[in-house]
Amino acid sequence: MNSKLLRRQFLEFFESKSHAKVDSAPIVLKDDPTLMFTNAGMNQFKSYFLGNSEPKYTRVTNSQKCLRVSGKHNDLEEVGKDTYHHTMFEMLGNWSFGDYFKKEAIEWAWEFLTEVLKINTDNLYVTIFEGDEADALQKDTEAYEFWKKLVKEDRILLGNKKDNFWEMGDQGPCGPASEIHVDIRTDEEKAKTPGKDLVNQDHPQVVEIWNLVFIQYNRRANGSLETLPSKHVDTGMGFERLCMVMQDKTSNYDTDVFTPLIQEIENITGKTYGTTEETDIAIRVIADHVRAVAFAIADGQLPSSTGAGYVIRRILRRAIRYGFTFLDVKTAFIYQLVNVLAKQMGEAFPEILTQAELCKNVIREEEKSFLRTLEQGLGLLDNLMQDASSKTISGQKAFELYDTFGFPIDLTNLILSEKGYDLDFEAFHKELDKQKRRSKDAAQTSSGDWTEVNLKETGEFVGYDQTQAHTHLIKYRQVTSKKEGVQYQLVLNKTPFYPEGGGQVGDKGVLEFSDGNKVYILDTKKENNQIIHISKTLPKAPDEEFTAKVDVNLRRKTAANHTATHLLHQALRQVLGTHVEQKGSMVQPDYLRFDFSHFSKLTEEEVEAVENFVNSRIEESLSFEEERQIAYDAAIEKGAIALFGEKYGDKVRLVKFGNSMELCGGTHVNNTSNLWHFIIKNESSVASGIRRIEAITSEAAKVFLTKESQILDSVKSVLNQPQNVLKSVESLQEENLNLKREVEQLNQLKLKQIKTELQSEFKEIGGINFVSQRVDLDAGAMKDLAFQIGGEQDNVFIVLGSEAQGKALLACYISKSLVETEGWNAGKIIKSLGQHIQGGGGGQAFFATAGGKNPDGIPKALEEAKSIVEQKSTEG
Repeated sequence: MNSKLLRRQFLEFFESKSHAKVDSAPIVLKDDPTLMFTNAGMNQFKSYFLGNSEPKYTRVTNSQKCLRVSGKHNDLEEVGKDTYHHTMFEMLGNWSFGDYFKKEAIEWAWEFLTEVLKINTDNLYVTIFEGDEADALQKDTEAYEFWKKLVKEDRILLGNKKDNFWEMGDQGPCGPASEIHVDIRTDEEKAKTPGKDLVNQDHPQVVEIWNLVFIQYNRRANGSLETLPSKHVDTGMGFERLCMVMQDKTSNYDTDVFTPLIQEIENITGKTYGTTEETDIAIRVIADHVRAVAFAIADGQLPSSTGAGYVIRRILRRAIRYGFTFLDVKTAFIYQLVNVLAKQMGEAFPEILTQAELCKNVIREEEKSFLRTLEQGLGLLDNLMQDASSKTISGQKAFELYDTFGFPIDLTNLILSEKGYDLDFEAFHKELDKQKRRSKDAAQTSSGDWTEVNLKETGEFVGYDQTQAHTHLIKYRQVTSKKEGVQYQLVLNKTPFYPEGGGQVGDKGVLEFSDGNKVYILDTKKENNQIIHISKTLPKAPDEEFTAKVDVNLRRKTAANHTATHLLHQALRQVLGTHVEQKGSMVQPDYLRFDFSHFSKLTEEEVEAVENFVNSRIEESLSFEEERQIAYDAAIEKGAIALFGEKYGDKVRLVKFGNSMELCGGTHVNNTSNLWHFIIKNESSVASGIRRIEAITSEAAKVFLTKESQILDSVKSVLNQPQNVLKSVESLQEENLNLKREVEQLNQLKLKQIKTELQSEFKEIGGINFVSQRVDLDAGAMKDLAFQIGGEQDNVFIVLGSEAQGKALLACYISKSLVETEGWNAGKIIKSLGQHIQGGGGGQAFFATAGGKNPDGIPKALEEAKSIVEQKSTEG
């Protein structure tokens, strides 16, 4: 049974059980600060479990794209080493929100596996929660009784809290779980060891395929459990593992989920899967990782140096280094796999088809960049080995390579071992642990339980029409972090505060009480469909009513910049072409940032045309129009632009300024004239095929133009008020260029003279042409001089000293023939000489430099250089 048919059969089965089929949420999470990525099928339904919103359907089913780089059985560095763990995977699931519970979930799971898929019941085992004394939880006898009607009792196994009690996090909805495991070993292996002895023992052919979670408790901040008023079902079945079972394979990578990718890797690299363990692991890593990276990019997350983007970059770089090290591919090639992936999965997930070109471009540039980093790292590693005083390389230095330059530690160790060096792994891991502790401490946050003030109320956003509202608290809680200290999260009955979202920052403002007390709102965010107001203080009387007031000045400037992003999007599509798509934005009071797809840097003429287009729309004084509850399909039919990577509901908000029409939840000005003027400050590259524009409007534009005018006035004053400022500046530039040429000619003459003098000072010491001299040159000129002489004479050993701006400089050049035959090392010698000038240095074996703060030590350094050569000559 091929994977496409299997996915379709699962969804159709649960549709026959009155489940609504819903789309997969994006793999990149945008409104849940507790998670970077969708890591389970239930993520998009969290607000239902928490009771923060009402579900449209009480039963749903889908296939959810998930990304896990850590967890119960899975760490990124282990993926590829076995045959059944992955970074990106599909989770087939069915959910009940207060509808059916354990009986139906268990019966339908068994029916699908044994009657629809016809999996042999002799190969299946189930587990139930055994109970937990610490939580005063009893064995899940309810699930046990239901399973007994379907399964032989000796196949119902007890599972501990780690395996059979599911929790959303440290707090929140949770409950016991029943897992279904399958044994796909050979009959001979089964005869030797019963399958029940291998359940949850990480055996590659006795694996969990389906987890049925029964959400019936809530974990409070103090660790206690309370029973939920509504009970829910949350199931998840690993699609890749199910394919392995149904296609009679013993590895996920042997199924048609992965074989097309593996075949393409074989075609590109010339390596054959199934030959050596090293090759197989590398091919599995690449086949797995390209899926994770491509789907993340397709859903809007580009590789970067921080946060979720760093995780994606790390996954891709792991794939690159496996190809570099074990498949011997030194050029970009992983991007070529996107076409295969898009063809294979485009039917189920159309975004991988529509964003295929973007994925290829971004991955290709990331590959090229990291391959350059690997080359740089190889050079630094060579220096480490040259400078080492023993055959053991410092773990601290290896960590610096890893942390600063992104050079993989396993590659460092491999190269060192090939060259006969050892790595101090203990010291490396100490540095790594320190870094992890720092990161963990910085991110550590603890939340108290919500204190309910007004039960059974849900918050209402009124900020589109009002910037203040008479309201009261629904609930609040305390949150403590190392970075922010103690803060409070407040949920209001009615709020005019816009929560961070759609690229727009959250509102700030104040809560004003009748007695004159104030609570300042520092930020507003949205979490699990709740608008969270963040403050440093709590209201003195939480049940008292108050007036919530948005900082209208900040809101007005932010709204102007958000409107500008819409006009900018329209301008780019008009000037550059309709291939332009928004790929991200940041809207703040002082500036806006807009990322978009385009293949080349904008010319000055294009930037000017985009600016002029937006400013023309401002001059037209276009009025703001909106439709708040329009059907998604109707909005798209009208021509509205939907942004990629966003998950829209059935009803959407359509925002219009003239011919600009987009789906948007942000705040906007009432008229484009409120923007005053639009100025592009910068246009740059974010990734291959992605450009970024940074711009300003309204007050920021006024301040900018005022400063520019003041600068121009200052320039006029310095130039004695010329009639034509531009012509005067161009004249100065030409004069400056001529002077530079004259100086360069004089320097060349000076260098030639010093070179002649140096050549006359050479002394032959033991077959070495040696000279050490103080010269009046900068560092660059000393290097040029040394290399010129070295290119004209054999067996030279040159040490030069110079003083520049109170600093001492030393340079050491040794002919490569001496380096290779006599074992000379300029890098080691310069470190010794550098002590005389109270400095340090380094470089390659044939050329190295040092800098220090004591010019008076130059003569001693030059004298020591001579002594080193003389001593070596005597020893020889």
